[in-house]
Amino acid sequence: MPESIVQTKNKVLNRNVVTLGLVSFLSDLSSEMLYPITPLFLTSVLGASMTNVGFIEGLAEGISSLLKTFSGRWSDRIQKRKPFVIAGYLLATLAKPLTGAAASWTEVLIARGSDRVGKGLRTAPRDALLAEAVAPELRGAAFGWHRLMDTMGAALGPLLAIWFLSESPESLRTIYYWAVIPGLLSVAVIFAVREKPVHDIQSNQTQQKWVWGDLTGDFKMYLFAWTVFSVANSSDVFLLMKAKQMGINFTHVIALYCFYNLVYALASPSLGGLSDRLGRKHLLIFGLGVFSFVYFGFTYASELWHFVALFGTYGLYMAATDGVGKALAVDLVDSRQKATGLGILGTFTGLATIISSTVAGLLWDRWGSEWTFYYGVAGGLASAAILSFVRERQPSSR
Repeated sequence: MPESIVQTKNKVLNRNVVTLGLVSFLSDLSSEMLYPITPLFLTSVLGASMTNVGFIEGLAEGISSLLKTFSGRWSDRIQKRKPFVIAGYLLATLAKPLTGAAASWTEVLIARGSDRVGKGLRTAPRDALLAEAVAPELRGAAFGWHRLMDTMGAALGPLLAIWFLSESPESLRTIYYWAVIPGLLSVAVIFAVREKPVHDIQSNQTQQKWVWGDLTGDFKMYLFAWTVFSVANSSDVFLLMKAKQMGINFTHVIALYCFYNLVYALASPSLGGLSDRLGRKHLLIFGLGVFSFVYFGFTYASELWHFVALFGTYGLYMAATDGVGKALAVDLVDSRQKATGLGILGTFTGLATIISSTVAGLLWDRWGSEWTFYYGVAGGLASAAILSFVRERQPSSR
């Protein structure tokens, strides 16, 4: 942007940031009605093992990750974002009822895979659209506010699930059909997003063939650090199953997940804005330290108050890393490769998740849940050490 922009809430919360936040709120409301109950549905209704659960989550995220580089690069080449965002959210919404109709864990795998195809199509173009909505020096704050709106849906979705199940405790499958409604609303809201004209984002320069050497060395180092972490960062379903294993009842497990998302949502704007002022790398290292502390705590947690404290602290880790990590990726790539860089980061992260969730499930089944969490602690600390070598550049100086 040609003018110097003062960091104010009004300018950060412009039309596109708010609209994309509302889209994500509605989509997450739909998805998170189902996320905390799906592992319980798999194990208690369909008889799946924890290894099956880990494999489903890992492979589903892997499918999503493979598409992120493809959709991100395609979006950069044609300088279009909205078609990918619309198609991605629509496909994810239509895939949800398939889980409710499943008769085996393999059918759930197909349904989750379809849902993640939608996520893979939309994520990098959507995040690039968000990055383009504000000046570079406001990027962390914009991602933070988006995380707030997105994650409020994640906090309210499980509460809707609790209410629904309290009214119809034997209708676990039916909730998968109700989740379609907010999903379709999210697709409708996308049409209110304004996309920049092609000439405003230098489309004539983006048709060049992209090669790995086009990426900066610092982005590659960051990518390596985050991949190391992702190899050990298993699905959040293992946190929920740990609480269930220690005797926490079904309603309290979902309430813990809501609490985590509430902390995550409320802390995201502040920590995102802080990354604009103090630098993203240091905040990410702090977040990884918090993650390692929480995972170590899960190895010994046994009482309800232990899990309340740990899930709340886990929300701070997410607020310090999720949106901030995406903003750093955009900072470290060429301005014409926003979606490509975000897509590559998503691809490496997702492929690593296949390993992490599968290994976590095997460790849980063979040696006990504590080894799943020790594995996460090691990955968090190793990644923080590698990340310290990344040379961060202030986005305003690019």
